[in-house]
Amino acid sequence: MINIATRAANLPQYLKATSQVVASGLKPVAAGVSVAKDPVVQGPVVPATSATLNAQLPKHVVSVKSGPVVTTQVRFSHTDLRVPDFSAYRRDSVSKPTKKSSTSVEDRNSFTYLVVGGSLVGSTYAAKALVTQFISSMSASADVLAMAKIEIKLSDIPEGKSATFKWRGKPLFIRHRTSEEISTEQSVAAATLRDPQADSERVQRPEWLVVIGVCTHLGCVPIANAGDFGGYYCPCHGSHYDASGRIRKGPAPLNLEVPAYTFPDDGTLIVG
Repeated sequence: MINIATRAANLPQYLKATSQVVASGLKPVAAGVSVAKDPVVQGPVVPATSATLNAQLPKHVVSVKSGPVVTTQVRFSHTDLRVPDFSAYRRDSVSKPTKKSSTSVEDRNSFTYLVVGGSLVGSTYAAKALVTQFISSMSASADVLAMAKIEIKLSDIPEGKSATFKWRGKPLFIRHRTSEEISTEQSVAAATLRDPQADSERVQRPEWLVVIGVCTHLGCVPIANAGDFGGYYCPCHGSHYDASGRIRKGPAPLNLEVPAYTFPDDGTLIVG
């Protein structure tokens, strides 16, 4: 280690520099220089161009492109491979590249129309199936459809009485009318009623009256065998119906609704 200390004449402090020398066991490496026996004579520089390179390289194997604004490119290609001939598969109208294929326009149009028509038909059936499935998902469930019709045994309703059933979430009144009630209701003039309707228009059999037990005023449920006319009475606002379900007194504007029903036999009634 060698320490050298110097002092400047005009500086109050000392400047101190330290240098370290470490000996190593490696031999110095000398760069190898080839000694030429004969003097090298440099000839004139000839710029490489496409013409000169293509002249010196094998023909039809290497392709060289060069120029002042183009990067020099050298490409090797297999010239022993031949392009397949598809002449046997070509149409006569397009066999020649210089010939206009006007004779095959109709054939191509027919194929295009066939593909487009088939696609439209398939899309239409797919859309129909989608819409049908969507609408069926909003239809009534099996338990609701089971209540769409109700079968009633008429022998369980005695004469002069009214029975109440549940049908489609609404009360259903079935009245077994007596001969006196039938004659009374048939004698009423329809022109004098608020909702003119004859008794024969509301019943299929004179002894059986089938109506929905919902008041036409505000949707209340009337009481059977009550009121001033011996039919139905709504205590909510005082609507009176006769034994034919026609409004005779009170605020109700219409008669009680008559649902669709049938008599498959003498002792059975099917509503719905």
